[in-house]
Amino acid sequence: MTTSKVLFKKALKLHQSGELVCAASFYKEVLKRQPGHIDAIFFLGTLNLQLGCLNAATMFLLQVIAKQPEHSAAHNNIGTALQGQGKVKEAIERFQQAIALKPDYDDAFYNLGTALQAEGKLEEAADNFQKAIVLKPGCALAHYSLGNVFREQRKIDKAIACQKLAIQLKPDYAMAYNNLGSLYQELGKLDEAVESYDHAIELKPDYAMAYNNLGSVLQELGKLDEAVESYDHAIELKPDYAMAYNNLGSALQGLGKLDEAIESYDHAIELKPDYAMAYNNLGSALQERGKLEEAIESYDHAIELMPDEASAHKNRSTVLLLTEQFKEGWAEYEWRLLTKDHRLRNFQQPQWDGKRLNGRRIFVHAEQGFGDTIQFIRYLPRIQSLGGHVIFECRRDLYRLLRECAGIDDMVERTSRNTMTLPFDVHIPLLSLPGIFGTTLDTIPSKVPYITVDSKLVERWNKLLDNDRNFKIGIVWSGNPKFKNRSRSCSLVDFLPLADIPGITFYSLQKGKDSEDTLHQSKGMHIINLEDRLKDFADTAAIMTNLDLIISTDTAVVHLAGAIGKKVWVLLHRIPDWRWFLNRYDSPWYPEMRLFRQTELDDWSSVFVQVKEALLQEKLKGDTDGQHCKFIPKCP
Repeated sequence: MTTSKVLFKKALKLHQSGELVCAASFYKEVLKRQPGHIDAIFFLGTLNLQLGCLNAATMFLLQVIAKQPEHSAAHNNIGTALQGQGKVKEAIERFQQAIALKPDYDDAFYNLGTALQAEGKLEEAADNFQKAIVLKPGCALAHYSLGNVFREQRKIDKAIACQKLAIQLKPDYAMAYNNLGSLYQELGKLDEAVESYDHAIELKPDYAMAYNNLGSVLQELGKLDEAVESYDHAIELKPDYAMAYNNLGSALQGLGKLDEAIESYDHAIELKPDYAMAYNNLGSALQERGKLEEAIESYDHAIELMPDEASAHKNRSTVLLLTEQFKEGWAEYEWRLLTKDHRLRNFQQPQWDGKRLNGRRIFVHAEQGFGDTIQFIRYLPRIQSLGGHVIFECRRDLYRLLRECAGIDDMVERTSRNTMTLPFDVHIPLLSLPGIFGTTLDTIPSKVPYITVDSKLVERWNKLLDNDRNFKIGIVWSGNPKFKNRSRSCSLVDFLPLADIPGITFYSLQKGKDSEDTLHQSKGMHIINLEDRLKDFADTAAIMTNLDLIISTDTAVVHLAGAIGKKVWVLLHRIPDWRWFLNRYDSPWYPEMRLFRQTELDDWSSVFVQVKEALLQEKLKGDTDGQHCKFIPKCP
């Protein structure tokens, strides 16, 4: 007859080989023959824990402790079962009991660390993971988990070091490679992130999360087609992967495939009905599609689920402002300051509330893009009219242009340190001013020019351009690539129909990589690339003053042209940025501006048909007058 001892050994061997169900039957047979067999009870509890049968596991392990109160492993495993049931505080007590009974219990220190991390007690969690590592330096899992705590604490360099050490100890540690990729991505080291995700996938080809993360970094690199492919892999591996569907929608939206994007966001929401960010992204796609009421509804869903989700409020504000609902729109627009893309400036001094300043010093700091600064600097004289001493901060590329601008008492250049050396009493972000002043269509400060141009620079450029007797047009076709917004960019090729009009010289005011397009896309156009001569916006303003017309997509150049009172034609997406509103062909911001809008989504050809017709009329008018209108501003 087989003894209990033999049966137990058989059960243990099966357990160790992973044959849990068979092992359980042998443990139970042992207990039939010897009901008080502590080890059989303990391992049957542990086996149930491994199977996820947490109530059964706890029941068996409590029997062990009833018979042997100092059984540290039983306390530890009960803690694990309790944590699995969401009873984290009780789990912490059990892990602490296990450690009290066995002070060198590395597993209990590790488990205590995970429970404390779940409770948000990160310092204590890190301390316990480090104790586990001291007791067992070769434990890759402890280094990995410590790295995750450091990441939560924003100690990114330490987190990276931990993940690297985990990989060194366990070269096939796919999860550590995945987390290392995420850390590199946070630091903007995108190539290193791609390499790490690739390693994770190579080690674990069915790793859906790594495919999803790889997609996100490829998307950040602008490789949208590859990102879509990676998200598709993630979904294929994990069909209920709501986050991958949401991210896929974002990539498809970036490619202009709005209907597919909307379908993907809908799928994410179907899988996860409380997915606030998917509702937010769905709103963005619907907005771009021109379905503004549905977009608002989707943003409202996102806000209902996550009332403090700043990006949903900010996105909602853009629809409200686009449709001229100013009061609510300006209020919602303040949420932009809390979005992850916004660098929040923390000052001890309060933010200005719009009341009279009576000689107090107010620090106005520029934000977002160059065009935003140029557009909204018009409000500074109004602050002075309320008794404010205005200290204005802007980036270097605008400093020379704006230093003589009305409404500024002191001007400082923004540095990478975001510090402010001059004393001030209150502060205000520049784009909060329209809301502070309760701006409506009727109250926009629209008098131009409100930026003056250096007369010496104007004269210098006049000498360089005066020999050109053609109608001179400055053109820009692409916005700042930092914003990755295809709605602000067309192609130089789209301008080619205008080359049929005789007597025109095109001057490229395009900056950056896209200016290289002039070298190989400008066949048939008489175009001169001025990029190398554009030191900053002061030069751009001086050049524009000597041109007859500016034609550009929605870029900083159109704001500069409008601000100096230059005639400017703006090429707009079907659903443009909020500041251009809807269904109008003039701009309440700039009297000399004319708007040309897409009639169909992403169709620039229809825009250039309108532009060509208008340009023929403009040139005919100029030829009839015998001269081209030039605006040369007076310097104060």
